[in-house]
Amino acid sequence: MSEPSKLVFEESQAGRCGVSLPGCDVPERPLSELLPPDALRSADAPLPEVSELQVVRHFTRLSQKNMGVDTAFYPLGSCTMKFNPKVNEAASGQPGLLRVHPYQPTETVQGILELLWRLERFMAEIAGMDAVSLQPAAGAHGELAGLMVIRAYFDDKGERRERILVPDSAHGTNPASCTLCGLNTVQIKSDAQGGVDIEHLKANLDRTVAALMITNPSTLGLFERNICEIVRLVHEQGALVYLDGANLNAIMGITRPGDFGVDVLHFNPHKTFATPHGGGGPGAGPIGVKAPLAPFLPVPRIVQRGHAFALDCDQPKSIGKMRSFYGNIGVLVRAYCYLRSLGPDGLKEASQHAVLNARYLLSRLRPHFDLPYDSPCMHEFVLSASRQKQKGVRALDIAKCLIDLGFHPPTIYFPLIVPEALMIEPTETESKETLDAFADALIQIAREAEESPDKVTTAPHVTPVSRLDEVKAARELKLRWKTV
Repeated sequence: MSEPSKLVFEESQAGRCGVSLPGCDVPERPLSELLPPDALRSADAPLPEVSELQVVRHFTRLSQKNMGVDTAFYPLGSCTMKFNPKVNEAASGQPGLLRVHPYQPTETVQGILELLWRLERFMAEIAGMDAVSLQPAAGAHGELAGLMVIRAYFDDKGERRERILVPDSAHGTNPASCTLCGLNTVQIKSDAQGGVDIEHLKANLDRTVAALMITNPSTLGLFERNICEIVRLVHEQGALVYLDGANLNAIMGITRPGDFGVDVLHFNPHKTFATPHGGGGPGAGPIGVKAPLAPFLPVPRIVQRGHAFALDCDQPKSIGKMRSFYGNIGVLVRAYCYLRSLGPDGLKEASQHAVLNARYLLSRLRPHFDLPYDSPCMHEFVLSASRQKQKGVRALDIAKCLIDLGFHPPTIYFPLIVPEALMIEPTETESKETLDAFADALIQIAREAEESPDKVTTAPHVTPVSRLDEVKAARELKLRWKTV
């Protein structure tokens, strides 16, 4: 049995120290001579006094309480929590890549500039775009950059367009990005099949619309059957089509957004190209555009001049910088390694396996949950726990119960158009054995919801922290846990 868990402050013993520093080899001066009085403490900081061994054991124990994609299945819908191949970590960790500095003269970093230049072209080819910028720091940041490009494009043409059409199944970042960009969001309804309601789209299209933001496949896990008709209607009004690239993992190597009329899109390397995910960063959100929008991309742009590469800031129509330097290079190198290791055939196979895994999992779960939109799914699908709710069991309860059974819960209550939504995405990297174990767990929970709902509604039972008040927990942290 492991030692009882304590806060690191509770392990503190006065006088204990985890480091041994050499004596000072320069003349010492009191801090009062170096800092103003208001910058000095009146007492020592209340830090724990612990040994190195205590620190190592404390944080190792904490890490063992975490769940990660390296230790467990993450069926997190629309987030594509696929395994990150370790070969890409090793390749991106080479000294020649780790030790470059953004302030180095460009002639001394030709290798990394060429790598990024090639990565832009890989992404452009995959998406059917003409130009790519790797600069945005996350998917939502890429959305903002794409919308800024769209706005700059219409400003350059002397057109005032301030309306963005967004389907009701869209990611929440879509309207948020519109608001940040000073644009107004108009919600477009879904039809009975889960696609864009064409008649509602027509009713809201006019020359004040700048773009339609669409996710395809959608957050329901469905490919938009009317995408060509939708694009035609939008383009007839002179507006543009923006694709939220969150679900490209389902269509890599099979179809290209640029080929079905998309003008702008952002990539999520952590979802599509197996780079690290979560924790608030580091991230990347490259954007791709068709040729008429390329002059408005962020600067600097990587350009090839003869046999050399340079960072070009002389782009008068550019929206400017979206972040410092040229994006999160460490993440982008991992994406490059992923693309090079799989190649075109491997990317297509990854998408095919993602769709196959989702459809297999759906086939096992369909009898036990409601399926609001019963169409062939792509890489993910959305079930509803409405049937279980009649017994007093909510989607939240099912998620908590999954933790007891060793699985990270799927996304719940999204998209908002599905009551008691369970949004499940298995990814291509999971085996049939894992999918079956997850299906068995959900089927067990569905059975318990019928036979003994109290067992589900009080879960989790075996975790260090049990059921918390969801609202209070966000405002009042509970740092102490029970010993199990």
